[in-house]
Amino acid sequence: MAADRVEAAERGATAIADRVVAKIAAQAAREALDVVPQGASAPRATVTVHHGMARVRVSVELDYPSDIGGQCGSVRHHVTQRVRALAGMDVPEVAVLVERLHSVHSRKGAHGRIR
Repeated sequence: MAADRVEAAERGATAIADRVVAKIAAQAAREALDVVPQGASAPRATVTVHHGMARVRVSVELDYPSDIGGQCGSVRHHVTQRVRALAGMDVPEVAVLVERLHSVHSRKGAHGRIR
């Protein structure tokens, strides 16, 4: 009878909800950005998990002017690493959506539009 027992580590399965992976991805995006612009929303993420792979979409707000492409690349790289490390999932795709740019110049005292 003892020979028929399956070790605890070999029984069952682990499932991680999409929303949990999304929280990991959003936090990773915050870590990847040096600064979240004043008045900006924190990065948000949506995730679809299928067969142990996570497809991630991250929305961010960035300062302008800045290296937008470089920041998006940093977010993609860091999100991929953190999701792989913390959730054990491959991440074949991280889409970064820049929802808003916050002008450094408009925060320095300009109120309203200048014509």
